Parts: sequence; structure tokens; C-alpha cells
Amino acid sequence: MSYSTEELHQLDQQYYLPTFKRYPLAFKKGSGSRLWDMEGNEYIDALAGIAVNNVGNCHPKVAEAISKQAHELVHISNFFLSEPQVKLAKKLAELSGMQRVFFGNSGAEAAEGAIKIARKYASKNERGSKIIAMKNAFHGRTLATVAATGKEAMMNGFAPIPEGFMHAPFNDLEAIKSMVTDEVGAIMLEPIQGEGGINPADKQFLIDLRSFCDEHNLVLVFDEVQCGIARTGKMFAHEHFGVKPDVMTLAKGLGAGVPIGAVLATEKAGQAIDWGDHGTTYGGNPLVCAAALANLEVIEEENLLTEAEKKGQWVKDKIESVKADYPEIKEVRGYGLMLGIELTLESKPIVTTMMLKHHVIANATAGTVVRLVPPLNIPQEDLETVIEVLLKSIKEHR
Repeated sequence: MSYSTEELHQLDQQYYLPTFKRYPLAFKKGSGSRLWDMEGNEYIDALAGIAVNNVGNCHPKVAEAISKQAHELVHISNFFLSEPQVKLAKKLAELSGMQRVFFGNSGAEAAEGAIKIARKYASKNERGSKIIAMKNAFHGRTLATVAATGKEAMMNGFAPIPEGFMHAPFNDLEAIKSMVTDEVGAIMLEPIQGEGGINPADKQFLIDLRSFCDEHNLVLVFDEVQCGIARTGKMFAHEHFGVKPDVMTLAKGLGAGVPIGAVLATEKAGQAIDWGDHGTTYGGNPLVCAAALANLEVIEEENLLTEAEKKGQWVKDKIESVKADYPEIKEVRGYGLMLGIELTLESKPIVTTMMLKHHVIANATAGTVVRLVPPLNIPQEDLETVIEVLLKSIKEHR
């Protein structure tokens, strides 16, 4: 039995916790940069599951790897080793230049792991457990990551919220310095804020922050859950700034849609963790690691770092070339195919009404920003259609 979109929405409202404001759609199939709803209507995907499907929907190589592994070995306890897990840990260490890897199931879990590593390191080095995070950040929806995010709306009704997090203005090193005492053990930030509106860090800010952390033996944590894994035209977003973290979190683009998160650490930071300090049941099981390995192979084989950089620059150039005719466009920012087009008006109606009407899936964030995070291998003609539809939608909203 196959349900219609309307029937699925009725069942969703009946059975699912009301945590999401759903678009009026339900999808049945995906391929590359295209999605099909229950009635067979076709859409261009410029959201990629929110920066998850970096190699496109249902990439044949990833699908084959999942199928093969599903017939071989899906899950074992982490009491035992599996080849896909070890190979993926080695691959990520080689790509990042970091030495230690731990797998979980999501970005929030990766952030939790990063917080534990940072605090354990601080405790062994006579520093306090407080962590300075950035305003306008997003690190997840577990209680600790909600506290790290620091947004009042996300904390309402969930008290007591875990303590130990402070928040500084993004890109403001002097503010951070003024907050650091012996009670602070780490600084945590996204090199490019995603949910906050696609806000890149200033290069000099990160360079100076790295030096400051080294000087005071503070752990520098980069949350690359959204901006990592080739999304920005570099394998890791911090490569744009020439600054390396002590701890880094990954998720979204790592698994091509299967639930996997990772926390990476330098040997120095990673050595703070002892046997029994952390763990997971499902994290890094053979199935998800096989998918992630295939995903990374596709990124390399299809030269998607270059593709992301080239296509992202095309979007920026196109938007800049028409800005004079669209006073509603304030600016376009980001790296690669992690782009935010800030408007002078609310972005949600543009995305959820206008663009959707023209069968393009995008996202509104931070009130006035249209977020574009399509598959990195989106065909140029599809990307051109996305921008045409965006501009048409802005006009229609006038």
C-alpha cells in the first residue's frame, strides 16, 4: 500500500511528536540533485537534506556499498573491531592531519564528545571546565549542546540546563580574552556558522584565536558538522583560514545520509580520554562506515572539492551581477556550496511558498537568509534553474 502526500501528513500529525514545521511535501525517491514526491512530481534539491547529501541523493557507489555491507555485517559491539570502522578512522586522520577519531550517530553526539574531551583535557591541565562558545551558534539539541548553543528559545521549559557555557560575540577576540579566567578550559565555534545565517569567521580572528589558545593551553574546538566534508570547496572549512583545531566535529556530509557523526582530536587533546570515559553502542558500525568510505571515495573521484568551489563562485558572481535589479538582496556570503543570500525581507515566504511552487527545494534560516546547500555534483543547468527560481520568487513577492 502506498500513501498519498495528504494521507502521510495526516498520519504524521496523528502519531509523530510535533517537533517539525513540515513543508507540505512527502518524498518517495531521490537521485542526484532531483527528488520525487508521492505523486511523482519532480523537484530540484538545493538543500541536500541540510548539507547532508553532498554526493547527491542515492549515489550509486554509496548505495552499492550500503547494500554490500548490509549483506555482510551490519552491526557488532564496539568490543570488537570491524574493517570499515578502522579504515574510516585512518582515512579521516589522514585527511585532517589529526590523530584520534571517535564515531557516534549524529552531530550533536559529536559535539557532546568534543565537550567531554575538552573538559577532560582541562581537568588534567589545571584549568576549569567552562567553555566559551559563540553567540548565534548552533551545536545540537541535546541538553549540553543546547547549552552550548545558548539560544533562549531552545532552552525554554528544559531547566535545569547544564552549566559551564559562556557566549562571546562571533569574530570578537577581545571579548573572548576578557572572559577567559582559570575557570575556562576551551573555546568552541563553527568556522562558518550555518543555522546562524552562513556567517564565516574572519581569517585573522581565527589565526589570533589559535595563538591565544596555545598561549593559555585552551582547547580549540571547531564544529564542522555542517561546513565540513567538502561542502565549502575544502575537505574541512578551517583549511580556508589556515588554522587547525585541537578537536573537530563532523556529521552531516560524512555519511551521505546514513546516521554517523565523528569527533577528531590531536594526539595531545585525545590523550586526555581514558578507557571508559566515553562510548557508544551504534556509533561507527560497519554499515555506516562503509557508506562513509564510499562517500569519501566519490568526493575524490568526482573532484567535488573543485566542483563545489567553482559552482559556488558562479552563484556569487551571478547574484552580484543582478543585485542592482534586486534591492531585496543585501549580500551573498559563504564558501563553496555553503551559501547564504541575505535579503532585506523575511526569507521564509520566498523559500516555502514561492520557490516551492516552482519545484525548487531550499531553506530559510536566521530570519532573512536563503540558505543554498545543494549536492556538490549538482549539474550546472540545475544550479542555474535554482538561481533563476530564486530571483523569480523575489520578484513575485514584491
